Amino acid sequence: MTRANPSGKPPAHFNLLVGTYTAGASEGIQVFHFDDAAGRIGELRFTAPCSNPSWLTLSADGRQLYAVSEDGGESPDMPGERRGQVSHFQFDAASGRLDLHGSQASKGDHPTHSSLSPDQRYLFVANYSADAEPGSLVVLPVAADGTLGAARHVHRHPVGSHGDAERQAHGHVHCARISPDGWHLYVADLGADRVFVHRYDVHHPANPLQTAGPASFQAPTGSGPRHLVFSADGRFAYLTLELSGEVMALAVERGELRAIQTERLAPPGFGGAVAAGSLHLSADGRFLHVLDRGDHNHLVVYRVDPAKGTLECLQRRSCEGREPREMALSPSGRFLLLANQGSDRIHVLARDPESGRLGETLQTVSVGAPSDFVFVALP
Repeated sequence: MTRANPSGKPPAHFNLLVGTYTAGASEGIQVFHFDDAAGRIGELRFTAPCSNPSWLTLSADGRQLYAVSEDGGESPDMPGERRGQVSHFQFDAASGRLDLHGSQASKGDHPTHSSLSPDQRYLFVANYSADAEPGSLVVLPVAADGTLGAARHVHRHPVGSHGDAERQAHGHVHCARISPDGWHLYVADLGADRVFVHRYDVHHPANPLQTAGPASFQAPTGSGPRHLVFSADGRFAYLTLELSGEVMALAVERGELRAIQTERLAPPGFGGAVAAGSLHLSADGRFLHVLDRGDHNHLVVYRVDPAKGTLECLQRRSCEGREPREMALSPSGRFLLLANQGSDRIHVLARDPESGRLGETLQTVSVGAPSDFVFVALP
Protein backbone atom coordinates (compact mmCIF):
# COMPACT_ATOMS: atom_id res chain seq x y z
CA MET A 1 0.00 0.00 0.00
CA THR A 2 1.34 3.43 -0.93
CA ARG A 3 0.51 7.00 -0.05
CA ALA A 4 2.22 9.38 -2.51
CA ASN A 5 3.24 13.01 -2.15
CA PRO A 6 0.44 15.33 -3.43
CA SER A 7 2.96 17.91 -4.75
CA GLY A 8 2.95 16.35 -8.23
CA LYS A 9 6.66 15.57 -8.32
CA PRO A 10 7.34 11.84 -7.77
CA PRO A 11 9.00 11.57 -4.35
CA ALA A 12 12.11 9.46 -3.83
CA HIS A 13 12.08 9.17 -0.04
CA PHE A 14 9.44 7.29 1.92
CA ASN A 15 8.47 5.98 5.29
CA LEU A 16 8.28 2.20 5.09
CA LEU A 17 5.89 0.82 7.69
CA VAL A 18 6.45 -2.88 8.43
CA GLY A 19 4.08 -5.12 10.37
CA THR A 20 5.61 -8.05 12.24
CA TYR A 21 4.49 -11.22 13.95
CA THR A 22 5.62 -10.89 17.55
CA ALA A 23 5.06 -13.02 20.62
CA GLY A 24 4.57 -9.84 22.63
CA ALA A 25 4.44 -6.18 21.66
CA SER A 26 8.19 -5.47 21.58
CA GLU A 27 8.67 -5.21 17.82
CA GLY A 28 5.17 -4.32 16.66
CA ILE A 29 5.07 -1.90 13.73
CA GLN A 30 8.48 -0.67 12.60
CA VAL A 31 8.97 2.50 10.55
CA PHE A 32 12.05 2.64 8.31
CA HIS A 33 13.37 5.16 5.81
CA PHE A 34 13.19 3.88 2.21
CA ASP A 35 15.13 5.39 -0.69
CA ASP A 36 13.14 4.66 -3.87
CA ALA A 37 15.92 6.00 -6.10
CA ALA A 38 18.52 3.55 -4.78
CA GLY A 39 16.17 0.75 -3.69
CA ARG A 40 17.44 0.72 -0.13
CA ILE A 41 15.91 0.37 3.32
CA GLY A 42 17.60 2.85 5.66
CA GLU A 43 17.45 3.77 9.32
CA LEU A 44 14.78 2.57 11.72
CA ARG A 45 12.84 5.74 12.55
CA PHE A 46 10.24 4.52 15.02
CA THR A 47 8.71 1.40 16.59
CA ALA A 48 5.10 1.27 17.76
CA PRO A 49 4.23 -1.54 20.21
CA CYS A 50 1.42 -3.72 18.83
CA SER A 51 0.77 -7.44 19.25
CA ASN A 52 1.07 -9.43 16.00
CA PRO A 53 0.13 -6.65 13.54
CA SER A 54 -0.24 -8.93 10.52
CA TRP A 55 -2.09 -6.47 8.25
CA LEU A 56 -1.87 -2.68 7.96
CA THR A 57 -4.48 -0.43 6.35
CA LEU A 58 -3.72 3.22 5.60
CA SER A 59 -6.35 5.95 5.28
CA ALA A 60 -6.64 7.91 2.03
CA ASP A 61 -4.97 10.97 3.57
CA GLY A 62 -2.06 8.92 4.92
CA ARG A 63 -2.62 10.10 8.49
CA GLN A 64 -4.50 7.17 10.01
CA LEU A 65 -3.25 3.59 10.22
CA TYR A 66 -5.28 0.56 11.25
CA ALA A 67 -3.53 -2.62 12.36
CA VAL A 68 -5.17 -5.98 13.05
CA SER A 69 -3.64 -8.02 15.87
CA GLU A 70 -3.72 -11.64 14.75
CA ASP A 71 -4.34 -13.06 18.22
CA GLY A 72 -6.82 -15.74 19.27
CA GLY A 73 -8.52 -17.22 22.29
CA GLU A 74 -10.47 -15.59 25.06
CA SER A 75 -9.31 -12.18 26.24
CA PRO A 76 -7.64 -12.39 29.68
CA ASP A 77 -9.01 -8.94 30.54
CA MET A 78 -12.57 -9.35 29.22
CA PRO A 79 -14.16 -12.77 29.89
CA GLY A 80 -16.32 -13.89 26.98
CA GLU A 81 -14.57 -11.53 24.54
CA ARG A 82 -12.17 -12.85 21.89
CA ARG A 83 -8.57 -11.58 21.81
CA GLY A 84 -8.61 -10.32 18.22
CA GLN A 85 -8.11 -6.53 18.13
CA VAL A 86 -7.98 -3.66 15.66
CA SER A 87 -5.80 -0.71 16.66
CA HIS A 88 -5.97 2.86 15.35
CA PHE A 89 -2.76 4.90 15.10
CA GLN A 90 -2.27 8.48 13.97
CA PHE A 91 0.80 8.78 11.74
CA ASP A 92 3.12 11.77 11.35
CA ALA A 93 5.03 11.34 8.09
CA ALA A 94 7.64 13.97 8.93
CA SER A 95 8.84 12.29 12.13
CA GLY A 96 7.76 8.74 11.33
CA ARG A 97 5.92 8.60 14.64
CA LEU A 98 2.86 6.38 15.23
CA ASP A 99 0.61 7.29 18.17
CA LEU A 100 -2.00 4.83 19.41
CA HIS A 101 -5.50 6.34 19.50
CA GLY A 102 -7.51 3.39 20.71
CA SER A 103 -8.41 -0.19 19.89
CA GLN A 104 -11.59 -2.15 19.29
CA ALA A 105 -12.36 -5.85 19.58
CA SER A 106 -12.53 -7.60 16.21
CA LYS A 107 -15.28 -9.87 17.62
CA GLY A 108 -13.36 -12.96 16.55
CA ASP A 109 -10.05 -14.77 16.55
CA HIS A 110 -7.00 -14.13 14.39
CA PRO A 111 -8.02 -11.12 12.25
CA THR A 112 -5.87 -11.31 9.11
CA HIS A 113 -7.02 -8.54 6.78
CA SER A 114 -8.83 -5.21 6.70
CA SER A 115 -9.85 -2.57 4.18
CA LEU A 116 -11.55 0.82 4.22
CA SER A 117 -14.67 1.77 2.30
CA PRO A 118 -14.00 4.38 -0.42
CA ASP A 119 -15.75 7.05 1.65
CA GLN A 120 -13.53 6.11 4.66
CA ARG A 121 -16.62 5.61 6.84
CA TYR A 122 -16.20 1.89 7.59
CA LEU A 123 -13.38 -0.57 8.19
CA PHE A 124 -14.06 -4.14 7.08
CA VAL A 125 -12.14 -6.76 9.08
CA ALA A 126 -11.67 -10.46 8.25
CA ASN A 127 -11.45 -12.78 11.26
CA TYR A 128 -9.81 -16.01 10.15
CA SER A 129 -10.35 -17.74 13.52
CA ALA A 130 -9.11 -21.22 14.35
CA ASP A 131 -9.88 -24.41 16.25
CA ALA A 132 -13.61 -24.46 17.07
CA GLU A 133 -14.22 -20.78 16.30
CA PRO A 134 -15.79 -20.01 12.90
CA GLY A 135 -14.54 -17.08 10.86
CA SER A 136 -16.41 -13.80 10.48
CA LEU A 137 -16.56 -10.48 8.66
CA VAL A 138 -16.87 -7.44 10.93
CA VAL A 139 -17.92 -3.87 10.09
CA LEU A 140 -16.47 -1.10 12.29
CA PRO A 141 -17.57 2.55 11.85
CA VAL A 142 -14.84 5.17 11.38
CA ALA A 143 -15.38 8.71 12.70
CA ALA A 144 -14.31 11.84 10.84
CA ASP A 145 -11.12 12.03 12.93
CA GLY A 146 -10.26 8.39 12.13
CA THR A 147 -11.39 6.97 15.47
CA LEU A 148 -12.83 3.45 15.34
CA GLY A 149 -16.22 2.68 16.83
CA ALA A 150 -17.30 -0.69 18.20
CA ALA A 151 -18.30 -3.33 15.66
CA ARG A 152 -21.86 -2.72 14.50
CA HIS A 153 -22.41 -5.93 12.59
CA VAL A 154 -20.77 -9.33 12.50
CA HIS A 155 -21.30 -11.65 9.54
CA ARG A 156 -20.42 -15.12 10.83
CA HIS A 157 -19.24 -17.92 8.53
CA PRO A 158 -19.96 -21.19 10.39
CA VAL A 159 -20.18 -23.54 7.41
CA GLY A 160 -17.07 -25.04 5.83
CA SER A 161 -16.81 -27.03 2.61
CA HIS A 162 -15.01 -29.97 4.33
CA GLY A 163 -12.87 -30.39 1.23
CA ASP A 164 -9.90 -30.34 3.61
CA ALA A 165 -10.88 -32.04 6.87
CA GLU A 166 -8.42 -30.04 8.98
CA ARG A 167 -8.72 -26.54 7.53
CA GLN A 168 -12.26 -26.46 6.14
CA ALA A 169 -14.41 -27.75 8.99
CA HIS A 170 -15.96 -24.26 9.15
CA GLY A 171 -15.52 -20.86 7.55
CA HIS A 172 -12.17 -19.02 7.65
CA VAL A 173 -12.53 -15.46 6.36
CA HIS A 174 -9.17 -14.39 4.94
CA CYS A 175 -9.78 -11.20 2.94
CA ALA A 176 -12.38 -8.44 2.55
CA ARG A 177 -11.87 -6.13 -0.42
CA ILE A 178 -14.20 -3.61 -2.02
CA SER A 179 -14.53 -3.24 -5.80
CA PRO A 180 -12.93 -0.22 -7.54
CA ASP A 181 -16.38 1.32 -8.16
CA GLY A 182 -17.24 1.01 -4.45
CA TRP A 183 -20.44 -0.92 -5.07
CA HIS A 184 -19.57 -4.38 -3.76
CA LEU A 185 -17.48 -5.96 -0.99
CA TYR A 186 -15.95 -9.34 -1.79
CA VAL A 187 -15.07 -11.67 1.08
CA ALA A 188 -12.74 -14.61 0.44
CA ASP A 189 -13.52 -17.54 2.74
CA LEU A 190 -10.80 -20.20 2.74
CA GLY A 191 -12.88 -22.63 4.79
CA ALA A 192 -16.06 -22.39 2.72
CA ASP A 193 -14.38 -22.37 -0.73
CA ARG A 194 -16.46 -19.30 -1.55
CA VAL A 195 -16.10 -15.60 -2.23
CA PHE A 196 -19.12 -13.94 -0.65
CA VAL A 197 -20.50 -10.81 -2.28
CA HIS A 198 -22.13 -7.94 -0.37
CA ARG A 199 -23.59 -4.73 -1.78
CA TYR A 200 -22.17 -1.65 -0.07
CA ASP A 201 -24.94 0.84 0.75
CA VAL A 202 -23.98 3.90 2.79
CA HIS A 203 -27.68 4.72 3.30
CA HIS A 204 -27.92 1.83 5.81
CA PRO A 205 -25.49 2.97 8.54
CA ALA A 206 -26.61 0.25 10.99
CA ASN A 207 -25.44 -2.37 8.47
CA PRO A 208 -24.01 -0.94 5.25
CA LEU A 209 -23.57 -4.41 3.73
CA GLN A 210 -26.69 -5.66 2.02
CA THR A 211 -27.40 -8.96 0.27
CA ALA A 212 -26.17 -8.99 -3.32
CA GLY A 213 -27.20 -11.31 -6.11
CA PRO A 214 -25.61 -13.73 -6.58
CA ALA A 215 -24.56 -13.92 -2.93
CA SER A 216 -21.33 -15.82 -3.56
CA PHE A 217 -18.87 -17.29 -6.05
CA GLN A 218 -18.14 -21.00 -5.67
CA ALA A 219 -14.47 -21.96 -5.96
CA PRO A 220 -13.41 -25.59 -6.48
CA THR A 221 -13.85 -27.79 -3.42
CA GLY A 222 -10.69 -27.91 -1.34
CA SER A 223 -9.04 -24.98 -3.14
CA GLY A 224 -9.14 -22.48 -0.25
CA PRO A 225 -9.67 -18.87 -1.51
CA ARG A 226 -7.24 -16.52 0.22
CA HIS A 227 -6.63 -13.05 -1.28
CA LEU A 228 -8.34 -11.09 -4.05
CA VAL A 229 -7.26 -8.06 -6.12
CA PHE A 230 -9.00 -6.11 -8.89
CA SER A 231 -7.84 -4.52 -12.10
CA ALA A 232 -8.07 -0.72 -11.96
CA ASP A 233 -11.15 -0.66 -14.22
CA GLY A 234 -12.87 -3.36 -12.15
CA ARG A 235 -13.45 -5.66 -15.16
CA PHE A 236 -11.22 -8.44 -13.83
CA ALA A 237 -10.20 -9.90 -10.49
CA TYR A 238 -7.47 -12.29 -9.43
CA LEU A 239 -7.82 -14.78 -6.57
CA THR A 240 -5.23 -16.97 -4.87
CA LEU A 241 -6.34 -20.47 -3.92
CA GLU A 242 -4.13 -21.29 -0.96
CA LEU A 243 -4.79 -24.99 -0.49
CA SER A 244 -4.50 -25.98 -4.16
CA GLY A 245 -1.57 -23.62 -4.82
CA GLU A 246 -3.25 -21.80 -7.72
CA VAL A 247 -4.23 -18.37 -8.96
CA MET A 248 -7.56 -17.77 -10.68
CA ALA A 249 -8.46 -15.02 -13.15
CA LEU A 250 -12.08 -13.88 -12.97
CA ALA A 251 -14.33 -11.64 -15.02
CA VAL A 252 -16.47 -9.19 -13.03
CA GLU A 253 -19.90 -8.60 -14.53
CA ARG A 254 -22.46 -6.51 -12.59
CA GLY A 255 -20.88 -7.65 -9.34
CA GLU A 256 -20.83 -11.32 -10.29
CA LEU A 257 -17.56 -13.24 -10.52
CA ARG A 258 -16.95 -15.71 -13.35
CA ALA A 259 -13.83 -17.88 -13.63
CA ILE A 260 -11.94 -17.51 -16.91
CA GLN A 261 -8.58 -19.14 -16.11
CA THR A 262 -6.83 -21.12 -13.35
CA GLU A 263 -3.03 -21.44 -13.20
CA ARG A 264 -0.94 -23.70 -10.96
CA LEU A 265 1.85 -21.67 -9.35
CA ALA A 266 4.48 -24.41 -9.04
CA PRO A 267 6.29 -25.59 -12.18
CA PRO A 268 5.23 -28.80 -13.98
CA GLY A 269 6.42 -31.90 -12.16
CA PHE A 270 6.79 -30.24 -8.74
CA GLY A 271 5.63 -32.72 -6.11
CA GLY A 272 6.14 -30.85 -2.84
CA ALA A 273 3.67 -28.94 -0.67
CA VAL A 274 2.19 -25.78 -2.18
CA ALA A 275 0.36 -22.89 -0.55
CA ALA A 276 -0.63 -19.80 -2.56
CA GLY A 277 -0.20 -16.54 -0.67
CA SER A 278 -0.56 -12.86 -1.42
CA LEU A 279 -0.85 -11.28 -4.84
CA HIS A 280 -0.44 -7.76 -6.25
CA LEU A 281 -0.85 -6.07 -9.60
CA SER A 282 1.70 -3.56 -10.84
CA ALA A 283 0.49 0.05 -10.88
CA ASP A 284 0.10 -0.05 -14.67
CA GLY A 285 -1.89 -3.30 -14.43
CA ARG A 286 0.40 -5.11 -16.88
CA PHE A 287 1.85 -7.64 -14.42
CA LEU A 288 0.54 -9.79 -11.59
CA HIS A 289 2.86 -10.99 -8.81
CA VAL A 290 1.86 -14.06 -6.76
CA LEU A 291 3.57 -15.83 -3.84
CA ASP A 292 3.79 -19.64 -3.77
CA ARG A 293 4.79 -20.89 -0.33
CA GLY A 294 4.88 -24.42 1.11
CA ASP A 295 7.98 -26.25 -0.17
CA HIS A 296 8.26 -24.08 -3.28
CA ASN A 297 8.75 -20.56 -1.83
CA HIS A 298 8.84 -18.76 -5.16
CA LEU A 299 7.42 -15.52 -6.48
CA VAL A 300 5.61 -15.97 -9.81
CA VAL A 301 5.24 -13.07 -12.25
CA TYR A 302 2.46 -13.12 -14.86
CA ARG A 303 1.87 -10.87 -17.86
CA VAL A 304 -1.76 -9.68 -17.93
CA ASP A 305 -3.76 -9.45 -21.17
CA PRO A 306 -5.60 -6.11 -20.71
CA ALA A 307 -8.44 -7.07 -23.07
CA LYS A 308 -9.10 -10.62 -21.87
CA GLY A 309 -7.79 -10.48 -18.31
CA THR A 310 -5.89 -13.73 -18.82
CA LEU A 311 -2.44 -14.54 -17.46
CA GLU A 312 0.80 -15.68 -19.09
CA CYS A 313 3.61 -16.93 -16.83
CA LEU A 314 6.65 -14.71 -17.28
CA GLN A 315 9.00 -15.71 -14.45
CA ARG A 316 9.41 -17.86 -11.35
CA ARG A 317 11.88 -16.34 -8.93
CA SER A 318 13.12 -17.83 -5.63
CA CYS A 319 12.05 -15.97 -2.48
CA GLU A 320 15.40 -16.88 -0.90
CA GLY A 321 13.73 -17.79 2.36
CA ARG A 322 10.88 -19.59 4.13
CA GLU A 323 7.20 -18.71 4.44
CA PRO A 324 7.06 -15.55 2.32
CA ARG A 325 4.12 -13.71 3.87
CA GLU A 326 3.78 -10.51 1.85
CA MET A 327 5.40 -8.35 -0.82
CA ALA A 328 5.06 -4.83 -2.16
CA LEU A 329 6.17 -2.95 -5.25
CA SER A 330 7.93 0.29 -4.41
CA PRO A 331 6.14 3.48 -5.57
CA SER A 332 8.50 3.83 -8.56
CA GLY A 333 7.87 0.23 -9.60
CA ARG A 334 11.64 -0.34 -9.86
CA PHE A 335 11.90 -2.51 -6.74
CA LEU A 336 9.96 -5.28 -5.03
CA LEU A 337 10.10 -5.82 -1.27
CA LEU A 338 9.58 -9.36 -0.03
CA ALA A 339 8.75 -10.34 3.57
CA ASN A 340 10.05 -13.82 4.45
CA GLN A 341 8.20 -14.46 7.70
CA GLY A 342 9.86 -17.81 8.43
CA SER A 343 13.38 -16.48 7.80
CA ASP A 344 13.03 -13.13 9.62
CA ARG A 345 14.22 -11.23 6.56
CA ILE A 346 13.11 -8.51 4.15
CA HIS A 347 14.64 -8.71 0.67
CA VAL A 348 14.76 -5.79 -1.77
CA LEU A 349 14.70 -7.09 -5.35
CA ALA A 350 15.49 -5.15 -8.51
CA ARG A 351 12.63 -4.92 -11.01
CA ASP A 352 12.35 -3.78 -14.62
CA PRO A 353 9.04 -1.88 -14.94
CA GLU A 354 8.98 -2.35 -18.72
CA SER A 355 9.57 -6.10 -18.93
CA GLY A 356 8.12 -6.90 -15.51
CA ARG A 357 11.04 -9.18 -14.73
CA LEU A 358 12.65 -9.37 -11.30
CA GLY A 359 16.43 -9.15 -11.00
CA GLU A 360 19.07 -9.46 -8.32
CA THR A 361 18.66 -9.08 -4.59
CA LEU A 362 19.94 -5.61 -3.72
CA GLN A 363 19.57 -5.73 0.05
CA THR A 364 18.60 -8.08 2.88
CA VAL A 365 17.43 -6.66 6.22
CA SER A 366 16.84 -8.64 9.42
CA VAL A 367 13.33 -8.06 10.79
CA GLY A 368 11.52 -10.50 13.06
CA ALA A 369 8.71 -12.30 11.17
CA PRO A 370 7.76 -9.43 8.78
CA SER A 371 4.13 -9.53 7.69
CA ASP A 372 3.09 -6.43 5.69
CA PHE A 373 4.33 -3.19 4.09
CA VAL A 374 2.96 0.35 3.71
CA PHE A 375 4.74 3.25 1.95
CA VAL A 376 4.09 6.88 2.94
CA ALA A 377 6.00 9.69 1.23
CA LEU A 378 8.22 11.91 3.35
CA PRO A 379 7.04 15.55 3.20
